[in-house]
Amino acid sequence: MAAPADRTIAITGVRTWTGARHSARSASVIRITQGRIEAIGAATELMRDARRIDFTGAFALPGLIDGHVHLGLDPTKGVVAQAAISLAERQRAMNRRALEMVRCGITTARDLGAGDWAALELRDRIARGELPGPRLLCAGQPLTTPGGHCHFWGGEASTPAELRCVLTRQLEHGVDWIKVMATGGVATRGTSPSEPQFDAATLSAIVDQARGGGREVAAHCHGTRGIAHSARAGVRTIEHCSFAGAEGFGSDFDAAVVQAVRAAGAWVSPTVNGGWARRADHEGRPSEFFERMSKVLRELVAAGVPLCASTDAGIPGVHHHRLVEGLLALARYSGLAGEALLRTATVEAARALGLEHETGRLEPGLAADLLVVEDDPCRDPSTLLRPLAVFARGRQIDPLPFDER
Repeated sequence: MAAPADRTIAITGVRTWTGARHSARSASVIRITQGRIEAIGAATELMRDARRIDFTGAFALPGLIDGHVHLGLDPTKGVVAQAAISLAERQRAMNRRALEMVRCGITTARDLGAGDWAALELRDRIARGELPGPRLLCAGQPLTTPGGHCHFWGGEASTPAELRCVLTRQLEHGVDWIKVMATGGVATRGTSPSEPQFDAATLSAIVDQARGGGREVAAHCHGTRGIAHSARAGVRTIEHCSFAGAEGFGSDFDAAVVQAVRAAGAWVSPTVNGGWARRADHEGRPSEFFERMSKVLRELVAAGVPLCASTDAGIPGVHHHRLVEGLLALARYSGLAGEALLRTATVEAARALGLEHETGRLEPGLAADLLVVEDDPCRDPSTLLRPLAVFARGRQIDPLPFDER
């Protein structure tokens, strides 16, 4: 399934979108050595002493990044039913999901929460080359209030001392990120997505402790006040950012809060999945959901808030390997197209996750994370649905056929 990482590979004849703005589409050779891009150019010397793989006329671009997944969740089951799945069964399913993801061109993903440390074990096995899958960053148990959103994952805390204890536990287990539930959520009874769970001062204390441990914070935020609190506290990524109010997502939009997010330098991880396409129309006209969430996303874009492509994969109906469907829905809702759209799943996602010196671009010295597609993805992003080849840290992975998804 995954070819061993050759000492040197030369991908020949490809046109490239490197991630740089207005990057040239001329035919190139991509030389890969020991899992990293050694050089990109037209010189025939780049093919010397290398295993050649010809993709004349095709396009190469950086591997895709999903900034918000839950590998431990089965998207065919509801939240309550997840508890009946044994650890061994869940681990086998996680291994399969990771393989499907990388076969669809997702070479990096951030797992934003579960009740145990299975995702961290998977992260380490992939990093050691024992299993094929995307590079993983993991958050462990999200910090939440007693009875708060996803309290059943073990991150409940009601006092500053308890919050420090939960956060310290995450650091001791070796998480890459700290996740905090700044508002309630849809999946947890007794919580409201529109209501904050922590005030700005508490969130600031969480951010300070996390950074003291060398970690950044991702904040689950649906409600407008929770978004404002998170921006003020200095979280690095705001998840969902749906401006939820009494009438649902997008019903409490506040332009001043958008400006606060921009001023804070946060990325928004909007968790737009393929299901959003089905919610866009109602009786032949744009749905109320589309009108509201399109306004939110377009205002974020207009304000210059960078977006990190994400899907919340694992929640019911959202499969882990279908980032591209979410990217196509994001284009429709946000108005992003061409390079700007691709950057949300490559360059900007890498910057949001702190990986800009490792991946997200085709550049000498970076990891050889890339996919090869038939057509120019800047002109037709749907070509990403059918990769001709995938390389993850220099290892060639057989793409997942479209009819098997």
